[in-house]
Amino acid sequence: MADKDKKVKKKKAPKEEAPAEEAPAPAAAAGDRQSSRGSRKAKRTGSNVFSMFSQKQVAEFKEAFQLMDHDKDGIIGKNDLRATFDSLGRLATEKELDDMVSEASGPINFTQLLTLFANRMSGGSDDDDVVINAFKTFDTEGKIDSERLRHALMTWGDKFSADEVDEAYDQMEIDDKGFIDTQKLITMLTASAEDEEGGEAA
Repeated sequence: MADKDKKVKKKKAPKEEAPAEEAPAPAAAAGDRQSSRGSRKAKRTGSNVFSMFSQKQVAEFKEAFQLMDHDKDGIIGKNDLRATFDSLGRLATEKELDDMVSEASGPINFTQLLTLFANRMSGGSDDDDVVINAFKTFDTEGKIDSERLRHALMTWGDKFSADEVDEAYDQMEIDDKGFIDTQKLITMLTASAEDEEGGEAA
């Protein structure tokens, strides 16, 4: 009889434990559901930005982000931008740095940086001021070092081949010391964009 009591107790004990084990499971599942909803929402929000770029572009932006994030904290701040400009040989003013940081709606992490790029690109071709500012980063006293620009064109972003750079340089005036007149280059590029837009409208 004692054996039957033990068996009954053993049988009852698992039954009693089973509901106790099941009770936390729905709570955990509900927690999973909430977090998966949050994950889906986060993925959905982020995927819109990521879907605007090819995997190659996202990888290149990630590489650029890592180069710009000098303190490696995952956020590009004013000091990171200053260090980036310094490494390019250009001193940026406090106002320029403040303006760049204030373009973002929050801290500039990688997703925020992609969002900034997406917003800029959604307008189609670059505005003239974007082209002007891009080339002015290479400008030193009205001239651009053609070898430094060649290196940048072949290293970052949509990388140019040596032949593509040579073809572009055939369209530019380069002096005997290897410098490009910044203003002439900007005029050529912005006039070409206006000509193209005028040609498409006609």
